[in-house]
Amino acid sequence: MTLLDAPKYDARKARIRRNILIGIVVAIPFVAFFTWYWWNWPEEHRVNQFFHAIEAKDYSHAFAVWNNDPDWQQHPDQYKVYPFKEFMSDWGPSSEYGVITKAKIVVTKEYGSGVVIGVHVNNDPKTLFLWVERKAKTIGFSPVELRF
Repeated sequence: MTLLDAPKYDARKARIRRNILIGIVVAIPFVAFFTWYWWNWPEEHRVNQFFHAIEAKDYSHAFAVWNNDPDWQQHPDQYKVYPFKEFMSDWGPSSEYGVITKAKIVVTKEYGSGVVIGVHVNNDPKTLFLWVERKAKTIGFSPVELRF
């Protein structure tokens, strides 16, 4: 085949190719934005699970979410650093927050190997900062506070 024997121009194929390229160019920023926006979603979901258990007064389940160990009662000696009794004094009805009825995530920031999540508890304007370790999915009190 020579240059003069080139295939005939197909407008339909060209239009399809153009539309696909435009779609890709338009989709890339949307995908990038939603990836950036939802990047910390697993950690936020973990904190929401924790507070839902606290709000339901299911402290055993909340402790399991906190430590990412649903079978924590089979080996409570593994949690001597932060035992269930201390957990109850921090999160139970006699905690500084009282009975927790509402928790709202107000800020999230990736920091080191985890995510710092700021939460307003019981409509308190003071923000409580929690830390979620990305790999272990454990929750703890944050070593840093965020400004927002």
